[in-house]
Amino acid sequence: MDDDKILSNETSPLHVTSEIGNLKSVLLHRPGDELLNLPPNDLERLLFDDVPFLDVAQQEHDTFAEILREQGVEVLYVEKLMAEALDTSDEVREKFVEQWLNESGLLGDFARRYVHEYLESITDNLELVKKTMAGITRNDCQIPVTASHTLQGIVSANQDSESELVIDPMPNLYFTRDPFAVVGGGVNINRMLTETRNRETIYGQFIFNHHPKFAGTPFWYKRKSAFHTEGGDVLNLNSHALAVGISQRTEAAAIDLMAHHMFWGEKGCRIKEIYAFNIPVSRAFMHLDTVFTQIDVDKFTVHPGILSSLQVFKLTPGTKKNEVNITEMYGKLEEILANILDLDQITLIPCGAGDPIAAAREQWNDGSNTLCVRPGTVCVYQRNNVTNAALEKAGLNLLVVPSAELSRGRGGPRCMSMPFVREDVD
Repeated sequence: MDDDKILSNETSPLHVTSEIGNLKSVLLHRPGDELLNLPPNDLERLLFDDVPFLDVAQQEHDTFAEILREQGVEVLYVEKLMAEALDTSDEVREKFVEQWLNESGLLGDFARRYVHEYLESITDNLELVKKTMAGITRNDCQIPVTASHTLQGIVSANQDSESELVIDPMPNLYFTRDPFAVVGGGVNINRMLTETRNRETIYGQFIFNHHPKFAGTPFWYKRKSAFHTEGGDVLNLNSHALAVGISQRTEAAAIDLMAHHMFWGEKGCRIKEIYAFNIPVSRAFMHLDTVFTQIDVDKFTVHPGILSSLQVFKLTPGTKKNEVNITEMYGKLEEILANILDLDQITLIPCGAGDPIAAAREQWNDGSNTLCVRPGTVCVYQRNNVTNAALEKAGLNLLVVPSAELSRGRGGPRCMSMPFVREDVD
């Protein structure tokens, strides 16, 4: 199958047309050994501010998954779907290993040979997938350290000095929202901003091309595209309208390309309106879903810091093929959202209940980044007690996730989940 082809398939097993419809199936990744391979000196490069305690992070994540199951949600895991894709044939497995090595950052053939032999020695595909996520150390593959070979592949291309790590881990993988984004019955396979995270999209590519259940899924965006975009910037507003953030991680040109694919690509995509929200370029406002998320038919969480500076553009199909019309929208955020959703009014519930200090503190811990399980029922981080109290006061039903360690990765319940199936909102 051509991995670059934008496919169409009206019988796709994916179905997401909103952020709030009853959640039926979701993709997670249980934090693994990749969090053990986080050297303190490399935290910034690997997009972490601290080293989470893996045992507690796993306990918290297991609680998150169980909360979802108790709500009737099917919980899938990236690592298991990927292993099942590799189980389809030896050819698919070898293709994956070669591509993963090509994008690993290794220099030269010397270390690559040892790493390849080590990976081939792992016969269980689930263990193979977990190891590619965790990263590779010299000790894993017994690479000899000699003066003649040090510069021929021991050092990864993205490292400044020698390290016990031969290939970097993927510690951000438990934020499954970002490598791809499900829209309707198809998926964006993203080109992520950083080299650290872009390798994560390999798993989506193989799952949606080779997994027995998901092969043939329509691609609305391709990981080899020229412009960067990430799933945290994509919000499904309804079956025909999409919100996308122009952010630290998503370029305006990527949204334009997305619009061309969705409006004028092969049939199957129902999106006819894309709303581009220009948000501040800042780590605190990393993605659109750290700024606002929908939690009920007429309610959104929001960070108050963006309300006075938000710029919004509407993209629609032109009258000629491949033409995209762009118009700037004016008005308050609640007015714009009410207009898009055809509602009389929208209620915005501010992070930190509007208190500047609480808002800044709880924005840091993703107080605005909630996962809606059904209209009015949302997963939230336990530590954001001021925001949570405001949500309860507004009539929301809260599913509280312990978050002492998970929050160190800088992402909330929405970041940690990729809905595969939601019921349509009546």
